[in-house]
Amino acid sequence: MRMVAVMDMPTSPLVRTRAQRLHADDGVELAINQFGEPAAPPLVFAHGFGQTRQAWTETAIRLAGDGWHCITADARGHGESGWREDGAYEFAQFIDDLVQVARIPNEKPILVGASMGGLLGIRAQAEHAPFRALVLVDITPRWEAAGVERILSFMRAHPQGFASVDEAADAIANYLPHRAEKKPPERLRALLVPTANGRLRWHWDPRLIERIGASGANEQAALLGAARAIDVPCLLISGEHSDIVSAATIEEFQHCVPHAQHVRVSRATHMVAGDANDAFTQAVRQFITPLRTGSGTRSCT
Repeated sequence: MRMVAVMDMPTSPLVRTRAQRLHADDGVELAINQFGEPAAPPLVFAHGFGQTRQAWTETAIRLAGDGWHCITADARGHGESGWREDGAYEFAQFIDDLVQVARIPNEKPILVGASMGGLLGIRAQAEHAPFRALVLVDITPRWEAAGVERILSFMRAHPQGFASVDEAADAIANYLPHRAEKKPPERLRALLVPTANGRLRWHWDPRLIERIGASGANEQAALLGAARAIDVPCLLISGEHSDIVSAATIEEFQHCVPHAQHVRVSRATHMVAGDANDAFTQAVRQFITPLRTGSGTRSCT
């Protein structure tokens, strides 16, 4: 693991923020943000498929203000992280990347993983045990196929991109009709990349959709097995109106991980942190606060 380009970012006057680049084992660069003091107990945030580390910024600033060291990262092929030149993305690569991010602090962090990020955390924990606790955000080892297809349909739409930021904002508003306000232009621009013809495209590598997104169901058996091996504190946060998790998938998860806690966030969909950030952050805070003094230095074995 190699970290480069350390830079302080004035995100909040009360929270020190640093932007960095991490080189994965195969050379793909991962964009990293760190919030708070490195000596504080660490949290690692892993975003969902088609999202970026920006999804966590508000929560990371708040929890860093509470005295946590918060680390967010763009997954490969997303946001400001690099793409594989050959487009040969594999689920195992994302697991390895997450393990490398978890090794940035000097002690085992707590994972907060949404959707794909939570699935990666389940597998990473079973295979490498890099975390001392897991917060899974609206994801279970088995999920509702119709909800995933809705996400993939949105990602496949507009292959030619957008003529303007406003056009992209309209596309998101149609996808998330329950949100009263459109995403502010300054935040939306960070999710768009200009192309040679002047149009704007989403920040993700389109080859991810079939390589990772559409093949996710193939991972479900391994994920169920990995979930049964979870022996660290675990919290599942679900959205009241999620179309990804359901009563049935939550029940199955709780059978696999009997010690797991569950919190349902009212009026939230699959996009829990974006729909109800106050309630989401408070749920995370209540779970991690008792674990604050339980951290320890990383073992050399």
